[in-house]
Amino acid sequence: MSKDAAPIGAVGVVGAGAVRQATAAALVTSGLASRLLVTSRTSSRAAALVADLDDMRTALRGATRPLTCHPADLMDCEAVVVALRASFTNTRATDVRMAGASANGALIAALAGKLRGYGGTVLMVTNPVDLMSRLFAEASGCRRVYGIGSALDTARYRTALATHLGAPLAAVNGQVIGEHGDHLVVCASSTTVNDEPADVPVPVIFNELCSRPGRISAGIGRTRYGPAGAVLETVHLALGLADGTTQLSTAYQGGWLGIPLRFTTGQPIPCLPQLTPSEATRFQAADAKLRTAYEALAPALQPIPSTPERNLP
Repeated sequence: MSKDAAPIGAVGVVGAGAVRQATAAALVTSGLASRLLVTSRTSSRAAALVADLDDMRTALRGATRPLTCHPADLMDCEAVVVALRASFTNTRATDVRMAGASANGALIAALAGKLRGYGGTVLMVTNPVDLMSRLFAEASGCRRVYGIGSALDTARYRTALATHLGAPLAAVNGQVIGEHGDHLVVCASSTTVNDEPADVPVPVIFNELCSRPGRISAGIGRTRYGPAGAVLETVHLALGLADGTTQLSTAYQGGWLGIPLRFTTGQPIPCLPQLTPSEATRFQAADAKLRTAYEALAPALQPIPSTPERNLP
């Protein structure tokens, strides 16, 4: 692919570590942007990653040129992927992703201050992703902020259900919404296999969704390629390179949690399926949990400018 073939100008990636590296590699190989701008709190790590990615680009004769940048340079990007992670010890056995709320929240609030007024699309990877997405949106004033947690949960759900049923992955259509965490909601009642209602063993699949990230991390240190795939899918949809539906954390009825969004030429419309009473109860519980957690988190990260609730365009 020639450099002139890239459909968009620039995508930025912020943060250090495994997820950022996998995401950056996926973006370079996709060739969807002419430039990939990489920034990190550690400039030497950003430079090393860019050098490695540039070798990949050369080998593949790719369209996307990786470059180091300062945070201010991200203002010119069509999309920015945020994968910051603070150093902290996680001792939680449940609600594992919530452990980083305060430590990661301080980094996200600081970055949001530097990108206040950014007019592009922000894809949040940092956990707890539902809280961090809302925090970034309210601190920056950016109107297009999406957390990729439920998109990743949905991918894991379809993989797990296809394996359990012995069905082709392409035949499975279902989704996970709510929190990217212990209050995720499996939309079993609307799941189909070969366009027919599926018999979903919800407790079995729920346990698989909760245990899968830990098994991956135990084996290779951290999940990385699943989140990178969810980011790449969302970039295509949010920037209008493809039409389709995915599950993202966004503002919804005064709260902020994972819901299905149907993108047409980059514009999202919420499209929740019909939920059973038990699914609706779990969804409401996820909403209440995330509102309470955010109300406890946000005051500690002041000053955060007050902005009106973001409405989906």
